[in-house]
Amino acid sequence: MSLKLLTSILLLAFISGCIAQDKEEKTMEKISISSDAFKDSGMIPDEYTCKGEDISPPLSWQGLPAGTKSIALIMDDPDAPGSTFVHWVIYNIPGNTQKLAKGIPGKEKLADGSLQGMTDFGRAGYGGPCPPPGKPHRYFFKIYAIDTILDLPSRASKEDVEAAMKGHILAKGEIIGKYAR
Repeated sequence: MSLKLLTSILLLAFISGCIAQDKEEKTMEKISISSDAFKDSGMIPDEYTCKGEDISPPLSWQGLPAGTKSIALIMDDPDAPGSTFVHWVIYNIPGNTQKLAKGIPGKEKLADGSLQGMTDFGRAGYGGPCPPPGKPHRYFFKIYAIDTILDLPSRASKEDVEAAMKGHILAKGEIIGKYAR
């Protein structure tokens, strides 16, 4: 087989995969996620940041589809200098859970069996916004309904959780909070 033909076949396969993934994301069910602490695209109060108590905000959601076995939530800051900064990774939240209370403990394993992964602060559990002085950063709280329990230990990375969820996401949603110092 010629190199040109092989390159064309690989390019076509890549494009087909991208189109299929885009179509899957457009048809995927949506989870409605909100917080009593801030509105979508609103400012996150100091209490939930390094300037305050640095505790996790309350979050609630609706719209988990049938077959949801577990839930994952990832919070990150794509506006951080250098690369996206991971603030929170929590997964294997029981599939019937509708909210996370304010101030989730920074333990690797919670009483309900939820596991917390590593953040870019170098620890498991929530790490609030703490951007350098300047313009506001955006903090994405992304929630996923998953059709399985993820076979991961506590302290897994965001990348490990995303890889384990691949092909198992039933629905997703997000809320964005902003913060500046």
